This record gives sequence, structure tokens and C-alpha cells, in this order.
Amino acid sequence: MANKRSQASNVALGGVLAALAVVIMSLGTIIPVATYVCPMLCAVLLQIVLKLCGARIAWAWYGAVAILSALLAPDKEAAAVFVFLGYYPIVKPRLDGTKLRWLWKGLLFNGSVLVMYWLLIRLLGLEQVAADFAGMGGAMLATLLILGNVTFFLLDRLLGIRPKRRGRG
Repeated sequence: MANKRSQASNVALGGVLAALAVVIMSLGTIIPVATYVCPMLCAVLLQIVLKLCGARIAWAWYGAVAILSALLAPDKEAAAVFVFLGYYPIVKPRLDGTKLRWLWKGLLFNGSVLVMYWLLIRLLGLEQVAADFAGMGGAMLATLLILGNVTFFLLDRLLGIRPKRRGRG
């Protein structure tokens, strides 16, 4: 489908969807769970860009939204989630073609999350995140990581759903 559109229309569509994604990322502070929902909604938008415009524009789209989210989104944790995991719809087709794809996807998610939170706490000094984690305890952190994995694999299933073609008549 990417071949049927002109390059200018692909860029225009990508720009409009990127603006929508930045708006969605900016809404992350309204509801506490939106910290994780907004990046997932943006991943769905990236899936649309990937299918309609191709991988090259999808990578540019991801880069633009990641930078703008990091600069403009009030919820820096949500922006970090998108920066570290927002590219997933682009690499998903490659991971789907490998043996042990669930293992590789799980390693990608868990590695990205661990590096992201380490950077947020140690290098960027987001003390609120560290305080939240300190108050939870080990069992709650493990539960959150398990729930994060479940949510990630549900997102993986959502990104793999193909629309049904309507027949004529």
C-alpha cells in the first residue's frame, strides 16, 4: 500500500499522525494509568504509519515523536516509555520471523524497561519514580513487571491483528 501513495502524501500523513501522537503523549498526566496507555496508543499510530507509508517514514515518525515527547510531554516517565519501546511496531515483523520469537520479544521488553528505569532514576534523577518504587516493596515490583509483560504481549497481539477484507456483494 505504501507504493500507491506519493512521497509527499506519505510525509503529510506522517506529520498529521505525529502531531496527534504528541498530543496524546501530552495527555499522560490526566489519568495515572495514562503513563503506560499513551505510549501504547502512539505505538498503534506508528503501526498505521508503518502500514500506509513504509518503514523509512515510520522510523522518521518514531524519531520525531520521541524527541518531541521527551521535550514537551509533562509526564517524563510516559515519554521515556515511548522512547524506549515506541519503535516496537517497526521491529515486530522481524521478530515475528525468528525462532523463539516470544523469548526475543520478552527480552526486548524487559531489557528496555530495566535500562529505561535505571536511566530515569540514576542518570536523570527522577526521585519521584525512585520514591514510588521504594515504597512498593519487592513483591509489588515483581507484580508490576509481570503485568507489564502481560500488557506488552497483549499489545503485540493487537499489532498483529489484520483487518478483514470486505467482499463485494
